[in-house]
Amino acid sequence: MGLAVAVLLPLSCYFMVKELSNGKVHMPRHYILDKVDTIKSGGKIKYDSIWHKVADITLTNQLNAKVSLNKDLHGKILVIDFFFVNCPNVCPRLTSNMSLLQRAFKKDHKRENPVEVNFQLISITVNPTEDSVPVLRAYADHYKVNHDHWWFLTGDKKSIYDYARNELGVIAEPGDGGPHDFIHTEKIVLLDQDRNIRGYYNGLDSAEIKHCADDIILLTLENKKK
Repeated sequence: MGLAVAVLLPLSCYFMVKELSNGKVHMPRHYILDKVDTIKSGGKIKYDSIWHKVADITLTNQLNAKVSLNKDLHGKILVIDFFFVNCPNVCPRLTSNMSLLQRAFKKDHKRENPVEVNFQLISITVNPTEDSVPVLRAYADHYKVNHDHWWFLTGDKKSIYDYARNELGVIAEPGDGGPHDFIHTEKIVLLDQDRNIRGYYNGLDSAEIKHCADDIILLTLENKKK
């Protein structure tokens, strides 16, 4: 499936560009409606949906650099998952599937790709006490990560858990980010350049990873049309 994602991506890009020009592509939907504004125009009432914009968070990556997801990655599409290094089953599969996206969008000058994709992979530990910077670096190296385009992040547990629950909505159960609070989710979240949520995917399903790859292309085209 990983090979299929990597090989078929340029072909899918071509057809998406072609179909988008004909106005036939269904763009990734928005998630989490904050409010609906009422606008009076020309004696008529119009309604404008205001979608949730994910707030910023500052964490530390595997290169021991403090990074802001909104400021340092301004204008980039983000693909975010949550993991912890000592996870025995789910996280290795999740990280392996995330690596399919890294492979799929790897620049290859031997083939022609009609779309320049500007996105960042983000993996945030839910066990920051144990997952220190050196631990994250070793984990990232094990998966042959491109450190510029895929960050493994650690930081304050309460901030991470608030971000996962209240900004990204990856889990419904309440919690305070305290010592007895623990989040474990296989969801991958797609954020557009404006930090709207545009997709949730089962990170353990290779077919959904392919869907995520397609949606990344669509968001890139959407931004170009703007």
